[in-house]
Amino acid sequence: MAWTLSLTLMLGTLVALMAVGVPVAFAFLGVNIIGAAVFLGGQPGLDQMARNTFAAISNFSLMPIPLFLLMGEILFHTGVAQRAITAIDRLIAKVPGRLSIVTVIGGTVFSSLSGSTIANTAVLGSSLLGDMLKRGYHPTIAMGPIMSTGSIAMLIPPSALAVLLGSLAGISIAKLLIAGIIPGLLMASVFLAYIMIRCRLNPSLAPAYEVEHLGLVERWRPFLFHVVPLLIIFVLVVGSVLAGWATPTESAALGSVASVIAAIAYRQFSWPKLTKALFETTKISVMILFIIAASVTFSQILAFSGATSGLLQLIDGVGASPFIILLAMIAVLLFLGAFMDQVSMIMITLPFFIPLAQSLGLDLLWFGVLMLVVMEISFTTPPFGLLIYVMKGVAPPSITLGDVYRATLPFIVLELIVLAAIILIPDLATLLPSLLRR
Repeated sequence: MAWTLSLTLMLGTLVALMAVGVPVAFAFLGVNIIGAAVFLGGQPGLDQMARNTFAAISNFSLMPIPLFLLMGEILFHTGVAQRAITAIDRLIAKVPGRLSIVTVIGGTVFSSLSGSTIANTAVLGSSLLGDMLKRGYHPTIAMGPIMSTGSIAMLIPPSALAVLLGSLAGISIAKLLIAGIIPGLLMASVFLAYIMIRCRLNPSLAPAYEVEHLGLVERWRPFLFHVVPLLIIFVLVVGSVLAGWATPTESAALGSVASVIAAIAYRQFSWPKLTKALFETTKISVMILFIIAASVTFSQILAFSGATSGLLQLIDGVGASPFIILLAMIAVLLFLGAFMDQVSMIMITLPFFIPLAQSLGLDLLWFGVLMLVVMEISFTTPPFGLLIYVMKGVAPPSITLGDVYRATLPFIVLELIVLAAIILIPDLATLLPSLLRR
């Protein structure tokens, strides 16, 4: 069978199954069964698929995924994260778009403690959206910062998706986690600058209000009590990896234990809350692991059928420069991000993109960071960005889906500007890992 026909059969069937509403994990499974029957010899192919499943999910390098997710879920469900955001609110004085500024700073702090963009967005939305709308904030300047800052958890460690991408692409997980710090902080800085400039030019977007006058001690004490101890958790998790004292798996376990200790110390711990955090972590982790298991066979079938090598030869024959091919890969990711979840994007594109990036001589660490940034953008890309629906779920009934879509657009433009900066200045992604190497 010609490689073009093989590629059309596999990808076409996958897209068709997802288009009719089949869950992503089961869509991959269905395609694998068809591919095993057609390209891997039927019964031997199905046996190989079973062996692939065991090999994929027994990979120890995937252990940080549920542990990083558990960190954020514990802090979210125990209410510790909300207390930290309230403390940051008391610290910030009267500035244009004050509550939106609190959102970005508070969300960035929580991103350093959570591997889950969903938990990050839910915390910010439930804590701040109602107050912003009540004070007359325009939905764009209220919801936009919540969704865009919520997605920063994709970049700033601990990031569960960075662990997944690194393990599947053969990129050092420790270096990929560290590489996301500068892009994540740059993203937050751009959001802050945009909010302050926009609200100064058009004060009606975020009407000023009288901020409670607090003394120096009253202003700083909640921050020192509710935020600094949580930042110590971040230092423990990231610092242990930077110093080489712990692997990403060990640092993730350390962070989960530290989150439980923090909840107990703040007298917010209870067994029902822990059970809820474990249940939510399990749901997300099982979905991710199921797709990973299916994706291994999917990649093998693409390679065995000749689709992967045929596509690479076609691209090589075009004679385009590496930069143009890189832009084309990013464009494909941006397009896919509007219609599917991030794990599916990784699984569909990695079998093609990693060999292509290697053949072009691209730095895989830099390329991995670019993929993470694109997937961060896809979280808020209409029509199916996941955080759009998280936001709609916590917003008042008066907020329409169209309002949420419009709120994302200015921040998507800002994220694309940051993406362009990382493409043009690779050191933004590779500087910290290179210091780690030294």
